[in-house]
Amino acid sequence: MLSVSNLHATVDGKPILKGLTLDVPAGEVHAIMGPNGAGKSTLSYVLTGRQGYDVTEGGATLDGEDLLALEANERAAKGVFLSFQYPLEIPGVPALTFIRTALNAQKKSRGEPEITAPAFLKLAREKAAALKIDFEMLKRALNVGFSGGEKKRMEIFQMAMLSPRFLILDETDSGLDIDALRIVSEGVNAMRSPDRAMLVITHYQRLLDYIKPDRVHVLAGGRIVASGGPELALELERDGYDRYAKAA
Repeated sequence: MLSVSNLHATVDGKPILKGLTLDVPAGEVHAIMGPNGAGKSTLSYVLTGRQGYDVTEGGATLDGEDLLALEANERAAKGVFLSFQYPLEIPGVPALTFIRTALNAQKKSRGEPEITAPAFLKLAREKAAALKIDFEMLKRALNVGFSGGEKKRMEIFQMAMLSPRFLILDETDSGLDIDALRIVSEGVNAMRSPDRAMLVITHYQRLLDYIKPDRVHVLAGGRIVASGGPELALELERDGYDRYAKAA
């Protein structure tokens, strides 16, 4: 599904990604772990088309299509979704309005009919209940006044509503207590399917206790320096990143 080859990227002229290569097949969940400053969030922003992250070499494809040639909204319409480490607040825009607008914009770009208001509300109530989100909260301005855990649940709610094909979760466990972590993880696991793939970015093994990865990659010095099964995350939790950082 996703194929990244020899990817180099800069931020404000500073090289961050330095030859990163990664393949995530459909139906699999891959985790990326690594020290601060290794380039984990930069990778997520490059793949989703955030401005200011400039690719200088290499490429990335989704289902064989050049992902980097598309604008951010076009990537979203193709099914690329990013769950932010620090979700944004949008004062004055109710969460339900924001999500329905985004969903219909994606449907329009794919040539699909827009979702009707009754169908949207039925779907929203169903997904909110699964994530233990008070439906009244969805009528408030997006993320305004929300706790950290509420913001992360809202990200997973958006993911469930938009039903993307390739999910990037950037430190979804950041700021979550154990109950919120379990609920959010259950929402993520419910999205697993043979025609969908996920890239989970995290510092800690605890998230991977709930979201079981098929593969774990170590990102250090702007490139993937090691890959393995779920046991690699346990090794990193035990021994840290020092030897990988030195190798990079």
